[in-house]
Amino acid sequence: MLDLTYEAPKPKVIHGAKDDWELVIGLEVHAQVSSNAKLFSSASTQFGAEPNSNVAFVDAGMPGMLPVINEGCVALAVKTGLGLKAEINLHSAFDRKNYFYPDLPQGYQISQLYHPIVGEGEVLVDMEPGIARLVRIERIHLEQDAGKSIHDMDPSMSFVDLNRTGVALMEIVSRPDIRSPEEAAAYVVKLRQILRYLGTCDGNMQNGNLRADVNVSVCRPGEYERYQETQDFSHLGTRCEIKNMNSMRFIQMAIDYEARRQIAILEDGGEIVQETRLYDPDKNETRSMRSKEEAHDYRYFPCPDLLPLEIEQAWVDDIAATLPELPDEKRARFVTEFGLSEYDASVLTAEAASAAYFEAAAAGNDGKLTANWVINELFGRLKKDGDKDITESPVAPLQLGTIVALITKGDISGKIAKDLFEIVYTEGGDPARIVEERGMKQVTDTGAIEAAVDEVIAANPDQVEKAKANPKLSGWFVGQVMKATGGKANPKAVNEIVAKKLVG
Repeated sequence: MLDLTYEAPKPKVIHGAKDDWELVIGLEVHAQVSSNAKLFSSASTQFGAEPNSNVAFVDAGMPGMLPVINEGCVALAVKTGLGLKAEINLHSAFDRKNYFYPDLPQGYQISQLYHPIVGEGEVLVDMEPGIARLVRIERIHLEQDAGKSIHDMDPSMSFVDLNRTGVALMEIVSRPDIRSPEEAAAYVVKLRQILRYLGTCDGNMQNGNLRADVNVSVCRPGEYERYQETQDFSHLGTRCEIKNMNSMRFIQMAIDYEARRQIAILEDGGEIVQETRLYDPDKNETRSMRSKEEAHDYRYFPCPDLLPLEIEQAWVDDIAATLPELPDEKRARFVTEFGLSEYDASVLTAEAASAAYFEAAAAGNDGKLTANWVINELFGRLKKDGDKDITESPVAPLQLGTIVALITKGDISGKIAKDLFEIVYTEGGDPARIVEERGMKQVTDTGAIEAAVDEVIAANPDQVEKAKANPKLSGWFVGQVMKATGGKANPKAVNEIVAKKLVG
């Protein structure tokens, strides 16, 4: 395991005009289940389809249509719970959440209020190398998504697209354990990473497949500790919810703005109204959307169209047996198995595809050298080339591994390796064969290197005298020999021979 230090959350202290205040943050993350069909119908979940083309009768709220639960979505919710070290509830049930909105044709949303499928879990949030903080998960419940209202296509009319209606969501609800905007963003990053490793949500925030509702309140120093002792939420202040955040940067900006807005109201003698707000990134401000409803305002009651969900422990155990190695465990293994620094291991395990690429390239090679080439050369080149993903790399793991092996064997120098990498990146091919066919192999014959050194020394007698007086100037001769040999001479051998000749 990694040598981690678990820190208590460090509250961000905001200095108001009169007093100091602390932030309290809880998140409700809506993660779209990676399923080709919706939660209660067989309609497609394909993104970008023609409006209202992925809609079954039950999604459209047609009379007499009954929901049929998608077992695959249930399995992925259970898998998510297991990945977050959460309690799996063998008994759960669906409820109707009643409210009217044009993109909710049924007039209610099928969700889980009283008996969620997943109970308490946890997420270790990486704040910096060696420092992690624990954020508790209160629950994960399954629910169906609503549709989308479109207001910018016509000046006098709004349109409704029901393609998202009925898409399966996992709502992952945290405890109010987060104490700063930076920690909130880091929490979403870590949660997204785990979901992508599990394969239960693709985490595509641009497509709305992962979005967060952020609950923000402020309290005076010491009140949070009183809440922990008493579990009395009144110590945390009145919260406001910022809906549908889909950017780590905007999450931080919205929290900071909302906290300062609340502090200004409180210090002016006002009261915070519990409400739902939207964040406007262009103006960097939140604005009121509606008063925050409580559960009774939605008139929740058990969904009469769905029986309680009963699952067997053996089925849960079978899902647990399929869990992949998760980011924290993989990072710890990379540190111990390949001798990587914690930072390099974190970079390589940020995405499952990057970790898999590295492992394939490092097979039989020096782990640290391979990591250096993946992180600095490959990632750098991909970023330069339009910020490509590792899955789009024109250099396969075996090709990069071969380049590393050629360096290790002394067949090529680091400089030649960079030229070789560029050839493989742009043209493809077997690196070993390219080295042979293009005469790129490093010169290790000390006799040939010595002859090149003698030529440079003979041609530069003035520089020889200067170097003998000041040995630090011998580097000039090394550079000239490398230039004369087209960078093919073994740098170590060149240094040794130059030093011997000049001292002698």
